[in-house]
Amino acid sequence: MYQLSRRKLLTATAGSAAALALPMPFIRRANAAGRNTLVFASAEPVTGNWDPTSHTSLGQINFEGFVFGQLFRTPMRASNPTEMVWELATGQKLIDPYTLEISLRDGVTFHNGASFGAADVKATMEYFTDPARPASAFFPGQCEVEVVDRLTARVHTKKFGFPASAFQFMGGYMAILSAADVKNPSVLAQRPNGTGPFKFADQKGNVTYLAAFDKYYQGRPILDQVQFSYVGDATTRVLGLLSGDIDILQRLEPEQYATLKKDQRVAVSRKLSTENKYLHFRCNKKPFDNPLVRLAACHAIDRSQIMDLMGDAGGQSSDYISPLKFGYETVPNYPEFDADKCQALLKQAGFPNGQGLPEIDYITSTGFYPKTKDYGELITGMMQDQGFNVKLNVMETGAWGDVLYQHKGQEPAGHMIDCGWSTATPEPDMVLRAMFYSKAGPVGGIINGISDPEIDAAFDAEHNETDTAKRQALVGKATEVIASKAPSLSLFTSVNLNAVNAHLKDFYIFPNGPMDVHKASFAA
Repeated sequence: MYQLSRRKLLTATAGSAAALALPMPFIRRANAAGRNTLVFASAEPVTGNWDPTSHTSLGQINFEGFVFGQLFRTPMRASNPTEMVWELATGQKLIDPYTLEISLRDGVTFHNGASFGAADVKATMEYFTDPARPASAFFPGQCEVEVVDRLTARVHTKKFGFPASAFQFMGGYMAILSAADVKNPSVLAQRPNGTGPFKFADQKGNVTYLAAFDKYYQGRPILDQVQFSYVGDATTRVLGLLSGDIDILQRLEPEQYATLKKDQRVAVSRKLSTENKYLHFRCNKKPFDNPLVRLAACHAIDRSQIMDLMGDAGGQSSDYISPLKFGYETVPNYPEFDADKCQALLKQAGFPNGQGLPEIDYITSTGFYPKTKDYGELITGMMQDQGFNVKLNVMETGAWGDVLYQHKGQEPAGHMIDCGWSTATPEPDMVLRAMFYSKAGPVGGIINGISDPEIDAAFDAEHNETDTAKRQALVGKATEVIASKAPSLSLFTSVNLNAVNAHLKDFYIFPNGPMDVHKASFAA
């Protein structure tokens, strides 16, 4: 049975200084001894399940970046967004339209001492793409994997009716699992076992302790320990950074970013992300089951005002994917602010000046994404001006996550809900199919619940095209179809505002959030 939950909190502690459950004396001793421990402050908690296929939580994906290896990484720098950096794989090639062959690296071991090989790739890919797994929403469909030899695997897709080229970027997202662990999902749930530079050591409250993996294939990390700490309050995170008790934090508020830029104790960065922020309409719930009402709502919203509010944390976008994604374009029919169109559509839908519309419950979160409450209030006011009876419902991150997704046989919470969607590769379908394809979730799009044959046909066309240039054009056509139906409104592309201890060197933050710190150290 398909059940998707954003997270199950390990504790209820959030939004206060008490959430910073860090062992301060240990950190200070480590500082005096030369800084061998890195403390990462996460704005989102990990879940109570260590199985990477059990969730779509960005906080947990960030955690997994320290522990699990992938076939390759996609740094997605603006200058070369499709670049691949080989990791557990050394290369891949299409054998035929439905077969992708992957060559694997020798000499890699899991944290439990088991050797890595093609059997692990087979188990991982088939498990991740199983429709029963929540994380399968990221992927183009199921696959079967053939073990050719110990270091060669072949991905087959013909049985499932789409080309193997759809998996060309997928190896940059999957956390590679041990085949033995996949056979026993309870083991996966209880303890993470990867090939990454740090291995799971312990968990106490909101802090997960990771230790350097001595047998990491690229060499033992310089750092001895990473502490992954959930700190729910943005101000507490910044104070921890300035005091030296935190070394890395992400998703700064724009005002925090502006202040920290001036502080010599801190190094800040501003990078375009792979994440767009969406206002999702519950398309399987009145009144937003009517596309005319959805389009009217879109035309009620002046996104330029939201951009002014977001400042450094937002990037202009009139598409449903980030500019770092393959197929990005400015969608020609993207709905823009137009009060006259809004009123005309409301009248056409049978709600002149909004008369007869029910109260609209608009759900947003606080503590994770920057400025959600602020722009939520702005959107609420703009829609009210056009006759929508909108009530803003601000939830803490955990509660918001629990009502985010659609479930079979259940009416979704609220009428509108906002959310970001950040993925680790240039592949657009990791966003578009999850959000807008009828088979992505139990009732349609996993958040908005859209189920529309015309949208499905547009996605099937681009999904099945093997010619790169033709597929790029078809991705654009698909986004035009989405814009005509407006199951969601992409408000802007998120810009990652990060801050780190100024002494931390030789690390990389990926545009979707995870970090590479296997060569990182603290300079004097």
